[in-house]
Amino acid sequence: MPQLGFGVYQVPDDDTQRAVEVALEAGYRSIDTAAVYGNERGVGRALAASGLPRNEVFVTTKLWITDLGPTAPYDAIDASLDRLGLDAVDLYLIHWPAPSTDAYLDAWQALESIAADGKARSVGVSNFLPEHLDRVEALGGTIPAVNQIELHPALTNRDSVEANRRLGIATEAWSPLAQGAVLGEPAVTAAAAAHGVSAAQIVLRWHLQHGNVVIPKSVTPARIATNLDVLAFELDPSEMTAIDAIDRGARTGPHPATFHG
Repeated sequence: MPQLGFGVYQVPDDDTQRAVEVALEAGYRSIDTAAVYGNERGVGRALAASGLPRNEVFVTTKLWITDLGPTAPYDAIDASLDRLGLDAVDLYLIHWPAPSTDAYLDAWQALESIAADGKARSVGVSNFLPEHLDRVEALGGTIPAVNQIELHPALTNRDSVEANRRLGIATEAWSPLAQGAVLGEPAVTAAAAAHGVSAAQIVLRWHLQHGNVVIPKSVTPARIATNLDVLAFELDPSEMTAIDAIDRGARTGPHPATFHG
């Protein structure tokens, strides 16, 4: 799985094909979508139009809350694959645990079967807190490959990151730029001036140096390209520490303990 990918959250389906085409042309090789985004068809059209071999693009989609449980995931993955025009996705995630019931545990066991059937090459979760991960581990089966969580300098989400590390789960950051809310932070702007790059590039580089998988979103071609251009510089330890210190527990999305769709 590439460490830097392209997300399409809140991109209308009519705009998704062009945005993904631009991303693929810029060099992205990982695309993240979800059933609930309503743009899997646009992603599929872009993949087909790109002419790239299937094995060169890593595709992620997600199971929505209404399809949690022991049987619904099987129909849900078939519907997603039909919209994407694919035989299999590279990564299939449970989008939210919705923990008022144990349905996410039943769904996890269904995802294990989906992987065994070859419809997902790997399976994981999204927005799972440590207690949710521990309950999945207690099932005694597959450990999620990835936990995609809200993560950015204003929400370093240390407990979840540590739980991921303890269980050998890759941490993937959604809302990696906090919807732009951290781009004006003095630690970020100072580093941007020092390196001659944008504030967004600084934050994405911060993620990469922490080992996070990251999926920035944009529909602006220039930003799509610059968000990918973060390998030519490196933040020094003092810059990393200063950006770490921005953390204030500020979420841009709902809390996984209470969100039920």
